[in-house]
Amino acid sequence: MVNKAKIIIGIDEVGRAAKRRASPNHFLIGIDEVGRGPLAGPLTVGAVGAHRDTNVRRTLKGIKDSKQLTPKQREVWYKKIKSEPRFLIACASLSPTFIDKRGMAFSLRVAVERCLKRLSVKQNSCRILLDGGLHAPKAYTNQLTIIRGDEHEPLIAAASIIAKVTRDRYMVRMHKKYPKYGFANHKGYGTRAHFAAIRKNGFCKIHRKTFCTRII
Repeated sequence: MVNKAKIIIGIDEVGRAAKRRASPNHFLIGIDEVGRGPLAGPLTVGAVGAHRDTNVRRTLKGIKDSKQLTPKQREVWYKKIKSEPRFLIACASLSPTFIDKRGMAFSLRVAVERCLKRLSVKQNSCRILLDGGLHAPKAYTNQLTIIRGDEHEPLIAAASIIAKVTRDRYMVRMHKKYPKYGFANHKGYGTRAHFAAIRKNGFCKIHRKTFCTRII
């Protein structure tokens, strides 16, 4: 059985390839996004999949939606999820330029599709659980969108953590490149400090211009 397994390549936030083993049988996949509303930075979608024989609730016992965790707790869970050999993991981020040009709804669809392609799971061999208003391409016929899914489904919660930590790390790197905006603190969201920084310094390359029309 092991000899017939495929090697799945998942790309992490810095582009390194992480090898994941996948059984040719059916998978359960959780998908969530982060970065839908910020004024700056990418939209990031995370996906975590497991073979249906995996006891996901036991493996991820105690997991919570990324919004309910502290940054340190998210990092601990991120490392635990990434180190689990039975999980398939993928992440896809779309730039502010893409979001400005094509809009958020289209960007979400593209990011979800890219995640699924990176998992390399056949369309008819998986069940997909998505948070909130997310949807997979219609070719994935076995999919379910769950309101507050990150609070009820461990794989969606895991996907939210993968997406959140990936995006947060990127915004910390952007803080070093654009220190006047405080990205390490607010991660691009519309805080008072961020509004003030934009009014003082104007936009930088990672701002979403269509989200900032009333600021300056």
